[in-house]
Amino acid sequence: MSASSSSVQRVPPARARAGKPRAPWVKALRRLFARRVVLVSALVLLLTVVVAVFYPMLTDADPGDMNLAMRLHAPSWAYWAGNDELGRDVMLRIIHGARYSLMIGFFTALGAVVLGTALGMLAGYFRRLDAPLMRLVDAMMAFPDILLGIALVAILGASLWNVILALVIVYTPRVARVVRASTLVLRELLFVDAARALGVRTPMILWRHILPNLLSPVLVQVTFIFAYAILAEAGLSFLGVGVPPEIPTWGTMITGSLQYADQAFWTILAPGIAIVLTALSLQLLGDGVRDLFDPKLGQKS
Repeated sequence: MSASSSSVQRVPPARARAGKPRAPWVKALRRLFARRVVLVSALVLLLTVVVAVFYPMLTDADPGDMNLAMRLHAPSWAYWAGNDELGRDVMLRIIHGARYSLMIGFFTALGAVVLGTALGMLAGYFRRLDAPLMRLVDAMMAFPDILLGIALVAILGASLWNVILALVIVYTPRVARVVRASTLVLRELLFVDAARALGVRTPMILWRHILPNLLSPVLVQVTFIFAYAILAEAGLSFLGVGVPPEIPTWGTMITGSLQYADQAFWTILAPGIAIVLTALSLQLLGDGVRDLFDPKLGQKS
């Protein structure tokens, strides 16, 4: 009896065998990075941000330093991406320009999401505002993004913050339509009706009951607009109506090297690869976030 009782005592409890339950954010990250392509995209973005932020702090090299003796020099061990028409280090300029390109994408996405969410919630919740606001949104979306961006920059003037403002105006309607569609569904649900019956004020309903349920579609839009803004800035700079040439964004680097493309293709290839990798990584990460918040996929997993 003593042996059997001691053996029973050695058996760990069921909770100890199972281990502690994982936190919800850990489960979300595991689901998000279950696809290797999403994990690789996140690592590429993280590396880009880290290099852009910390590399200039670790070196005294100036990306604007000119060395005419190395003019249009091909890539080498000393200059991984070669030199441009003024002998400047292309790789160093790409790292320095990443700050501006990422800043344009970030602030464009932030501004478009804030304004688009506000417009979408107002249009979706208040029936009287739905028609006039959505007609304004439809009118803005009737123009191609690049043409509307060109017109706005021409009106505002060519500068870094004016380009960001123009892109915010261009991409706000995209967010507004998505948020409005979700708000139309949410305002008819029982918990919103219960809040109205309890006398909760409309601003509090929008803030505490509607807005939290809009986070999933809004987060997806952030990643997409981030990528669109980087591409749009490069397109505007290519057309000569974007950021001033003295600001070394990836788009202005390509524009400034166009006339030397037949002699030194690497001056265009290197910043072009940076744009493609960053935009593609953002798009793939956005797909992963969209799959993460998809209720059908959540039920399957």
